[in-house]
Amino acid sequence: MSTLPGDDAVRPVVLDSWRRSMGSGVDPDGGLPPVELLDDDLLAYRAAHPLAPVLPVIRRLLVQDAEAGQMIVAVTDAAGRMLWVEGDHRLRSRAEGVNFVEGARWSEDVAGTNAPGTALAVDCAVQIYGSEHFRRPVQSWSCSAAPVHDPVTGALLGAIDVTGGDHVATPQVLTLVRATVAAVESELRWLHRERLAAGAPRPPAPAPPAARLEVLGRERARLTLAAGPQELSVRHSELLLLLAEAAASGQGRSATQLAAECHAGAAAEVTVRAELSRLRRLVGEDLLGSRPYRLAGRLDTDVDQVRRLLTRGDVGAALERYRGPVLPGSHAPGVLRARGRLTAALRRAVLSARRPELLLRYAQLPEGRDDAGVWQALLEALPPGSPRRAAVTGHLLRLRAAGRPR
Repeated sequence: MSTLPGDDAVRPVVLDSWRRSMGSGVDPDGGLPPVELLDDDLLAYRAAHPLAPVLPVIRRLLVQDAEAGQMIVAVTDAAGRMLWVEGDHRLRSRAEGVNFVEGARWSEDVAGTNAPGTALAVDCAVQIYGSEHFRRPVQSWSCSAAPVHDPVTGALLGAIDVTGGDHVATPQVLTLVRATVAAVESELRWLHRERLAAGAPRPPAPAPPAARLEVLGRERARLTLAAGPQELSVRHSELLLLLAEAAASGQGRSATQLAAECHAGAAAEVTVRAELSRLRRLVGEDLLGSRPYRLAGRLDTDVDQVRRLLTRGDVGAALERYRGPVLPGSHAPGVLRARGRLTAALRRAVLSARRPELLLRYAQLPEGRDDAGVWQALLEALPPGSPRRAAVTGHLLRLRAAGRPR
């Protein structure tokens, strides 16, 4: 979607959202929205969220009838992260294919035009019909959403969304979502009065999730802080990744070490120190410390995420999270080592699993297309009557003829 239609071809709220999506660099055919919260991080964050105590109200008014109504009900935080996704289990299984899942970020600047993300962006109730979504992979869905505010402070807390087929983008459904928001805010006001009457202090706002660094399949890293996402320069991408890799083993790095890890030739400490100084001004001293250079705050990377999934044996989920090699355009020695470690770990896990669907997914990655060992394992894992055997055998023979055993 390199150009936009005329102003009369689409609703103004949608056209404005498309313009914001384009301005944020959202690709209409690009990758899935990132999953920023996983496992214990997700559980801890949403348990402390101000909307957690009123979840029974949402379930009573929306979720209980969602199965019969063929709908999904989602509750987000103010940054567009999905905290709860409930409702029709068949639709939820379909929605997993576009990462409409708990922990994923569906803010407009990342996922393009969509009801919860756009409702948060414009701070009012919104309906988005199928083709009005900016990203083509989600144009088979429609949705209605409205923002939720703290009734005492007025702060934006998140959004409540109903997603499904065209039947959810009707005035009746939007009225129901608005009524649910009104009930939720009324319940929040009542809970506040109860706390005051009991002399209990107002609960603190939940701590923001860890900063997040995305480097898989990206030429330049995307860093997401509390203020939102930003794309880093190539050198800053390399430096922050190297510090994150060092932090994974509880270490920091000297300027000499970072220079050697960044430059294949002669070390350039002065250049590295200057770049780190600029990077600290960009991300803040709360995240980046010195003497030695190290991460002063929590930084979760998509590399860490894939590693955690591999450690617990969830190879399928690790393959899903793996968007490509670590900073594929970088030739920095430290990045090359990090890239090699992750791809080797993923390959070992796939070969050990011996599951044909996992081997096939890995074989279709750039790392696996010319890997004769993977294709041989895939051939051995396929059942005798599989229609894929002929194609796999042919590809394996071509690899061996080209002298690419592994």
